[in-house]
Amino acid sequence: MSLYSASLKQSLRALRQAAVLASAWLAFSLASAEPLPSPPWLTVIRDTPYVFSAGLYNNLSTIRRWVLLEQSYCEVPQRHILFDQRGNFLTWFDNAATVDLNQDLLNTLRARLFDEQRVHRWIGGSRLDIGYPFALGCDQPHVDLASALGRLLGTNRKDRVWGTWDNMVAGSEQQPIPLVDLVQQVFEEKAKRQDYVASKAVLTALLGQIIIESGAQKRSFSNAQAVGLMQLRPEVLADCEIAPRFHLHRMAQVDCVVRLYQQNDRNLRPAFDARFGTLPANKRERLYSLLLVQAYHSGIGRMLQLLGDDRVGQASRAMAASAERYSAEDLAVGMVFHNMGRIDLGLASLYYLIDVTIASDLVCAAQPNVCPKSTLSPSTNDGLLTLPVQPRD
Repeated sequence: MSLYSASLKQSLRALRQAAVLASAWLAFSLASAEPLPSPPWLTVIRDTPYVFSAGLYNNLSTIRRWVLLEQSYCEVPQRHILFDQRGNFLTWFDNAATVDLNQDLLNTLRARLFDEQRVHRWIGGSRLDIGYPFALGCDQPHVDLASALGRLLGTNRKDRVWGTWDNMVAGSEQQPIPLVDLVQQVFEEKAKRQDYVASKAVLTALLGQIIIESGAQKRSFSNAQAVGLMQLRPEVLADCEIAPRFHLHRMAQVDCVVRLYQQNDRNLRPAFDARFGTLPANKRERLYSLLLVQAYHSGIGRMLQLLGDDRVGQASRAMAASAERYSAEDLAVGMVFHNMGRIDLGLASLYYLIDVTIASDLVCAAQPNVCPKSTLSPSTNDGLLTLPVQPRD
């Protein structure tokens, strides 16, 4: 054996020993390291009893409708509203001149609400940190619901559509049809071809998503390169085998969404039935449609975790055990609310589900035939769903 070979073997042996020592040190360090502290506002979420989810959807949807419809305390956009862990509205204020002054005013109000014993604690917020009570700006970007609903329903003839796709014909150039009819036709036909049994509640949720995702506009684009009615990314459309020249095609977008829904359904349905399969039929299918919406937004993996047997699934297990306390909407929103700060769920995830449900309710109120009976959520009796959908000719 040459001196070089012996030296090389010694070097390799030393490297292996060093690697073993490094691995052992890393394992020890990870095991002994202190976990990163959670943001203070998450203590509010973790301390909130599951029973507080009863009525949570109704409370939060009221506040979100003020924002989306520019009503009540949000008639003036330059305002903030504050709400507690049950979604109860607490107070509002006119925005200050600067962001920093606005934050100071917000924290002053939080402290005052605590002093008045209207909340059990207060947590100061900043530009980067969420405070408590929670705050929501009235001037958040959102779709014009009245105009979007008008486009979906084809109230103005120029918003009516026609097209052909995959041996389907919807309307004609001489007799275009409302977008809602085109979506329903493609959804039902593609589901039938693919042996996908979808309840009418799923179609209702899809119509709400079209309003929230794109304002029911074909030429809709996002900074994340999502396009079209359902804001699908190019790689998703490619997976659906849709050529780039058809990426904005309305019927192609619905076609792709049916495939996505069916794929999510295959994965979600067994876990859902195991957890909520004994619910009354209407309530069960309403809840299931809402979880499909959330799967579209947050990913099927996160939905399966919410229905699982570990810590993330604890909320669904607890609420399923006393499901009679909650509406379908409460169950869906509660599962997300109690897991905010985990698996990348946050207020945006919560608001998306609520906003889509609000939009779906608007569709059902305007055109009940596309929705199953008893689809309207519990919050629709307060008069806020009456929208003027007038022709713009």
